[in-house]
Amino acid sequence: MEPIARLVKVSIPNYLAGLPIPDTIVGWFRLGVSDWASLIPPTALLAGIGYMSYKAFCPRARPKPCGAINVCIKKDVNKVVDVVDVEDITEKAVFCRCWKSENWPYCDGSHGKHNNEHNDNVGPLVVKKQN
Repeated sequence: MEPIARLVKVSIPNYLAGLPIPDTIVGWFRLGVSDWASLIPPTALLAGIGYMSYKAFCPRARPKPCGAINVCIKKDVNKVVDVVDVEDITEKAVFCRCWKSENWPYCDGSHGKHNNEHNDNVGPLVVKKQN
């Protein structure tokens, strides 16, 4: 804990006190190249904190969901309906419920990527044949 206390109480204040921050507006124009270079790290840190705060707290910064669940499967019909005969199922069938499968109506695991991107928990419908 002592190294952290030294960093906060001594090192950071000494670093900030050594930065070439002028007292007047004209002083900014008199800074040399090395002075400007020494101002880059704290400026980058403040810009990063500001950007992360903007992304976290500003609702306009988040993309709006498009609203449509099905964005690519059988868009030429009014209502997507698939029928699978239970007799065709050998032991089990796994059906997609996230509308992201490339092997529609069967699940190909695309819900995993969808869940990570949208903080969702959708999974497939598993139909097992009774023995």
